[in-house]
Amino acid sequence: MTTHTEAHRWVALEGVENVRDLGGLPLRGGGQTRFGQLLRAARLHEMTDTDVSFLTQEYGLRTVIDLRSPGEVERDGPTPLERAGVRTVHLTVLPEGQRPIPRDDEDPKLFNYRGYLAHRPENVMAAVRLLTEPDAGPALVHCAAGKDRTGVFCALIEDAVGVHRDAVVADYAMSNERLLAVLRRGVGAEYEIDPADIELYRCPPEVMVALLGDLDAIGAAEGWLRERGLAEHELDRLRARFLSG
Repeated sequence: MTTHTEAHRWVALEGVENVRDLGGLPLRGGGQTRFGQLLRAARLHEMTDTDVSFLTQEYGLRTVIDLRSPGEVERDGPTPLERAGVRTVHLTVLPEGQRPIPRDDEDPKLFNYRGYLAHRPENVMAAVRLLTEPDAGPALVHCAAGKDRTGVFCALIEDAVGVHRDAVVADYAMSNERLLAVLRRGVGAEYEIDPADIELYRCPPEVMVALLGDLDAIGAAEGWLRERGLAEHELDRLRARFLSG
């Protein structure tokens, strides 16, 4: 069931699907994350002038984190936000060269998610550090559909700042509510997706539960970030962005 808070997290834009704010998420110690700090979204290339105006003037967007591959970026060209002068940082989380193939007994989606963290930790860390910069926000993170690459990144951030684990998983699964709209609009010519195959593209909660379980073995998302060099003051700034105010 969609709660009152969840309903208010969705951001309606004319040319972009699966857009929501990371505000309103319940924290393990009580309270909620702040609105207006980070949006998550699908590809941005069909944004209208109205969308750009809303994000830049009303929302105050200052930074876009693009998790797509270099091939996707080159194929699609600059986004309307990039052309409008919004700082856009391209940080793919896909491995270079031919993508690894999971074993027959591995869940392919979970295999890919683990790969984002294993093969491109330097880019994941660079994206996290952008959010610790005083002048980085409000920010927006996106990929093609806004559910897999973006979903893993947002889960990492949410877990690190203290969002209740059930809410981290629920936020990931919320993309299912906009999945048909995403597939109908399309996620780029590189992908030939038939909306009739929607079940193949859903975000199963158990996959995110398993990924977070992997992280628990090293101290959850906070431990993963610390192992890769995130300093205490950077973690404090990340938390302050979402928790204070």
